[in-house]
Amino acid sequence: MTQSSFDTTTRPTRPAGRGTLGTMLGQLPATIKNASTVQKIVGGTLLALGAAYLARGKKAGTPSPEAATLDELLYFVNDRIEGYERAVAESEDPQLRGYYKQLVSQSQQFATDLNTYLTREGGARETSTTLKGKLYRAFMAAQAAVTGHSEKSLLAFNIHGETWALKAYEAALADQTLTGPMRQAVERQQHLAQQTYERLQKLAEKQA
Repeated sequence: MTQSSFDTTTRPTRPAGRGTLGTMLGQLPATIKNASTVQKIVGGTLLALGAAYLARGKKAGTPSPEAATLDELLYFVNDRIEGYERAVAESEDPQLRGYYKQLVSQSQQFATDLNTYLTREGGARETSTTLKGKLYRAFMAAQAAVTGHSEKSLLAFNIHGETWALKAYEAALADQTLTGPMRQAVERQQHLAQQTYERLQKLAEKQA
């Protein structure tokens, strides 16, 4: 993961090599912190995987500030893709599954657009996801295998993921490295992500 000036004290956890593993995992959802004994065993396995992930280190090279910001944002956009792909695979509601498919396509287009700007800035296409996202998705999959899943839990999962994405967009724009068409593209994506978050909230209210 490339360097940028994102403030991790208020921004989403950085993908890799930023702070300690304990700090990163301390920001995971309460569902993990309050897990049952079986789930904590699964969580321990994920901690070990996370440590190995961090040990792999960062990418080499010194990219431009614009490329660094885009690269970091792409980790969260790729999280968004995988999160909605999981929702498509697990949802049994035809309407919700159709909506999740739209969000997968939207997220893939987000990634395509950002990668286009990234390569123009001399960076390499970014297809990785955040460590935090990997741990959360793996934990939720393990939890669903033990307790089952519901449309309500899937919506909660997606709302949580969209919250991470919105914080990442906020951080990218606050970083002040993006200008012109690049900034406009990120602002458009942020606006669409905000609309998605609000719609997911309304759908969750119907499930209550």
